Amino acid sequence: MSENDAGEVRDVETARRPRGFTQEHLDWVPWVEPIRLADADELQRPLLEGDRGVGPYFRLLARNAEVLAHRSANDREIFYGRGGLIRAERELAATVTSRHNGCEYCASVHSRFTSALSKRPDDVQRLLDEGNGARIDERWDAVIDFVDALAANPPRARRGHLKRLLELGFDETQVHDLVLSAASFSWANRLMLTLGEPEVPA
Repeated sequence: MSENDAGEVRDVETARRPRGFTQEHLDWVPWVEPIRLADADELQRPLLEGDRGVGPYFRLLARNAEVLAHRSANDREIFYGRGGLIRAERELAATVTSRHNGCEYCASVHSRFTSALSKRPDDVQRLLDEGNGARIDERWDAVIDFVDALAANPPRARRGHLKRLLELGFDETQVHDLVLSAASFSWANRLMLTLGEPEVPA
């Protein structure tokens, strides 16, 4: 606990929690101790190379190197593979899923990707502010509604969602990419939410 200039006592940890969904950079604080890079073994070390690998999330997942290897391979294929869907819309699907599941950290990361790739930061911010009921345009609305329905537990996606996407020009490969993006982040969000919490950088 600490006291501010007005003499009010506040919880420092609570004060550093994000105030809603944001495109700003957030830190992620694990509740389980990640491995130190210096302690990584021959299986873990290759998985922690590069900028992404030094963060606490990847160092925590490296405690099970086999799972991290599969997770990273899936992520590369789903978000950077050839597929049929442009990457901005794959990132939009990750953002929608994270918004549905309440994962502020994942939403911040993937909303920034969506904004950068689509050049539509105001539309992305409206999605974060208003939730998945936000109306943007016909194409994005169809993606948002389908992915939000997939992210529900149990899933609410119906034939009408698919019909709407197909009528807008999505092909089966592009719809498949949306499904994979939503599935990937339904899993990732649950890991982030159960293993740690987001924090506004000091």
